[in-house]
Amino acid sequence: MSFLPFTRPSLDEESISSAVDSLRSGWLATGPKVARLEEALGEYLGGRPVRCFTSATDGLEIALKVAGVGPGDEVIVPAMSFVASANVIVRVGARPVFVDVDLDSKNLLPEQVKRAITPQTRAIMPVHFAGLPCDIDAVYELAVAHRLRVIEDAAHAIGSRHLGRRIGSFGDLVVFSFHPNKNMTTIEGGAISFPGTEGIEMAELERFHGLRKDDLGNMDSFLAGGKSNLSDVAAAVGIGQLSRLEEFNQRRLVLAGRYFDRLRSQDLLRLPERGDSGHSWHIFAPLLRLDRLRISRAEFIQEMRKLEIGIGVHYPAMHLLTFYRQQGWNDGDFPKAERVGRETVTLPLFPAMQDDDIERVCSAIDRVLGEARR
Repeated sequence: MSFLPFTRPSLDEESISSAVDSLRSGWLATGPKVARLEEALGEYLGGRPVRCFTSATDGLEIALKVAGVGPGDEVIVPAMSFVASANVIVRVGARPVFVDVDLDSKNLLPEQVKRAITPQTRAIMPVHFAGLPCDIDAVYELAVAHRLRVIEDAAHAIGSRHLGRRIGSFGDLVVFSFHPNKNMTTIEGGAISFPGTEGIEMAELERFHGLRKDDLGNMDSFLAGGKSNLSDVAAAVGIGQLSRLEEFNQRRLVLAGRYFDRLRSQDLLRLPERGDSGHSWHIFAPLLRLDRLRISRAEFIQEMRKLEIGIGVHYPAMHLLTFYRQQGWNDGDFPKAERVGRETVTLPLFPAMQDDDIERVCSAIDRVLGEARR
């Protein structure tokens, strides 16, 4: 039996052929296909302006700069996310202020955000964990009341909906990821959805050395920008992926539903919040009830691998990573995020999975956990 990974990109021949066409065209860097992808993403998000980058990490960092975040500022961010969510805040010279999360949704708790606001707070960075939209209305209510910017980390949430509206079609700055393990991919890449035209010019300068050309081709630099412009080869893949995104997400919804049906009686797992049809199910990450088991998470993952099932971990709590411990964060600061960080396991979930694959995963879980029950 072949190994079943926890994720796999769904690349069809049309996307591959489009990338090959770009290679043959001789236009490999940013060009017409990047423009097409940005336009298509804008249409998908209800007409909002969109700009693409080489990663969501670059997009988040540039979004912070566009929002005016810099040295001396604080940005509130959930303690449960990929470390990039905090790193980008540090990279612009600001301080990440962590808050705890809900144990089931893994999304930040608005009441904790409210308590974390200080005179130095400049922005809130909510994360739509696993593709489940956070309590975004409460976040924006706080932002308006305290005159804060919002940078939504929607790396997991392309195609997710809040009250019927796609994440990124409303609100402030919204950043997506198109890494190979995401719901759609550009191989590597990301994008910012802007609320209007303000900030777009700065983002364009930031992504290519601060350079701008006039109509005569004269070049000048207006800020110390970096280099995070997406290639046409990557955009060619993304255009095809976007055309199938709703299909991909619908399949993810079906597969997640099968996990819920099959695992509802498994008392050694704590299942994630189900949400509704607006959840794009980037990952399916239950918690192991380690207090009822004789094995560790690492041993569980090892046993599943012996049965040819790949398991991921999303994520360790950010404030307990070495760099952030060195900044003064400690065990016990955010108990729910820490519990998620200790107990979370990510089960296989990708559009090409077959219905039988769900049974295969769940049977393996039942076997491993059954043998490890205290």
